Amino acid sequence: MSKMWAGRTDGVTDKKADDFNSSIGFDFRMFSEDITGSIAHAQMLAHKGILTTNEAELIVDGLCGILDDIKSGKLKPDPNCEDIHMFIEQVLTERIGDAGKKLHTARSRNDQVALDIRMWTKTKIDEITGKIKTLVAALADKADEYKDAVMPGYTHLQRAQPVTFGHYLMAYCMMLLRDTERLGDCKKRTDVSPIGCCALAGTTYDTDRKLEAEILGFADVCKNSLDGVSDRDFLIEFLSGLATLMMHLSRLSEEIILWSSWEFGFIELSDGYTTGSSIMPQKKNPDMAELVRGKTGRVYGDLMTLLTVMKGLPLAYNKDMQEDKEPVFDAADTVAACLDVYAGMIKTMTAKTDNMKKAAQKGFINATDLADYLVGKGLPFRSAYKISGQIVSYCIKNGKILEDLTLDEYKNFSELFDGKVYDAIDLQNCVSRRNSYGGTSVQSVIGQIKYVKEAIK
Repeated sequence: MSKMWAGRTDGVTDKKADDFNSSIGFDFRMFSEDITGSIAHAQMLAHKGILTTNEAELIVDGLCGILDDIKSGKLKPDPNCEDIHMFIEQVLTERIGDAGKKLHTARSRNDQVALDIRMWTKTKIDEITGKIKTLVAALADKADEYKDAVMPGYTHLQRAQPVTFGHYLMAYCMMLLRDTERLGDCKKRTDVSPIGCCALAGTTYDTDRKLEAEILGFADVCKNSLDGVSDRDFLIEFLSGLATLMMHLSRLSEEIILWSSWEFGFIELSDGYTTGSSIMPQKKNPDMAELVRGKTGRVYGDLMTLLTVMKGLPLAYNKDMQEDKEPVFDAADTVAACLDVYAGMIKTMTAKTDNMKKAAQKGFINATDLADYLVGKGLPFRSAYKISGQIVSYCIKNGKILEDLTLDEYKNFSELFDGKVYDAIDLQNCVSRRNSYGGTSVQSVIGQIKYVKEAIK
């Protein structure tokens, strides 16, 4: 089959080269963006008198018919077409005749493909942002349910200080909110129309790029035609945002995997989001969390793919840039699937609050509060720190926890101790007293939940 670009060459390529060059196998998913962009282009050309009104109406009607037929499944992609752009133009010309050949006036596939991927990315940013907010809402609801459930907070994966499970979950809400902000910032730089940049140098036709951008809902137009067709930094930024999002999901996955183990026993995932073993009947495996953790590497790889593709390209368009779509599509699909399964997994997760509290008691995570109690009695913090450490060492040697010690045992370390020490080291009190802004107290967590729920409206 001779190609639409036949002229300088005979337009006939070797079958292997044809297959290697073709992108319709993956860029067909942009059919809606391609047709929408072409409709706007025809309308702009008619507005400027480059097409007649009748020609534009014929083209628009033809394009709408193609769109309907693709959506209904009546029209399938032709594997002999090089890409979605040539396929749409070919079918249009077959259906309406020579008027279809006029659609490509004052544009190139270079700015056309840049337009399509920008439109697709804008839509995908909105879709993924919505899914993030659904997950944030699930986490916030779960945080509200367990806002007063005491558990150990960790540093270096060692028990450190008491926090609530609600506070812990809200930390991830804050991370995910920043992910929506990053994607929102990326959308600002994606929301710029390249159509009219043509191959690289603009056009000699009297076009109206701003009108075309306005029809398509873009906030602005690319101000340099070379830049408009030759950079994909907005896609790199998009993939970077997705990689950061996956990093956050992977960290939460790691916690869920640990928490659901027998060794921790802090949470239980519902049967709907776990699997069993083919040989060990007692197993309940957190496969969904593990898969999200594993797929993080895949999204990282998509980002590195596009960074590597773009790193050495001279201006303007190069065929290398056809390699932008598969990693972008893969990353977006992967993230969307991870977010969908994650929201359901969190909604159906339950906390084993008794196990959390027992772990908190055994970890001496109220030792800092013990030292603070002594500071309140007038002892310098370093001296109080040393005495508290000695008491913890004593408890470990004698198989006790701070709450088990008698007042006489405390007085063996300092005469400053009195009966109020037990209030000071009570875990619930330890949490309640941490009422500084952003702290783990119940009131603070309630405030965080309110903030998050307002932010995702």
